[in-house]
Amino acid sequence: MSRILVIASNYGLWAEELMAPWDALKTAGHELTLATYLGRTPLPFHLSMDPDFIDPMLGIPMNPGPLLARVNEALDSGEWDSTLTVEAANMDDYDHLVLVGGPGAAVDIAGNMHVHDLVLKAYKSGKTIGALCYAVAALVFTRDPDAGFASVIRGKTVTAHPHAWDFTDTVEYKVVRATDDNPDMKLQSAGFLFPLQHITEDAVGPEGKVISDETANRNKPCVAYDAPFVTALSVESCVAFGDKLVEVLT
Repeated sequence: MSRILVIASNYGLWAEELMAPWDALKTAGHELTLATYLGRTPLPFHLSMDPDFIDPMLGIPMNPGPLLARVNEALDSGEWDSTLTVEAANMDDYDHLVLVGGPGAAVDIAGNMHVHDLVLKAYKSGKTIGALCYAVAALVFTRDPDAGFASVIRGKTVTAHPHAWDFTDTVEYKVVRATDDNPDMKLQSAGFLFPLQHITEDAVGPEGKVISDETANRNKPCVAYDAPFVTALSVESCVAFGDKLVEVLT
């Protein structure tokens, strides 16, 4: 089985967006290594652990009890504990790369040059690269110097979180289980930091395609595979994202 480097945010992971592909890949027998910007446990964004949270676009509860129990199990057991920073990670040590989302991904994954280096090295080596929700922005910003510094997704078919789904109210990057050495970011922003759909459309260019399906839901997830990239829309598609990664790697 493959050795997979998984990158998650320290500033607001969406819990299921790590848990779903993590469990799918582990169950399939892959060896997972978790890296973060700070080299600390990626703590879930507070709304992703709220059993009463209703998705404002889909109008349904998004955090079922069994999911929250599994995430708490992972946190209690130290399954997500990590001391590896993305700066220290070496793509030569892994067969594939997976980036997961949440509001914090826009803060410490999307524009992180060390993440871009890992993406570019995986891309040049023909390794599968998965990106979920706002982590797709890291693909947008990773540029290929051998292609006139075009985005690595130029000409590709990928998903992007629909602009119609972007929050417009203030986003507070609060996490659960914050500690003195792994604290809240104490940051607020006016909605998300950038409109992912629009910058992704620019990145793929006229010969590429961006799927931003506003009607996507758990019964109709939105996942795209255009080698070497596996991308998925948002939390409603994270189970399908994990399944597609397993299928592609098989």
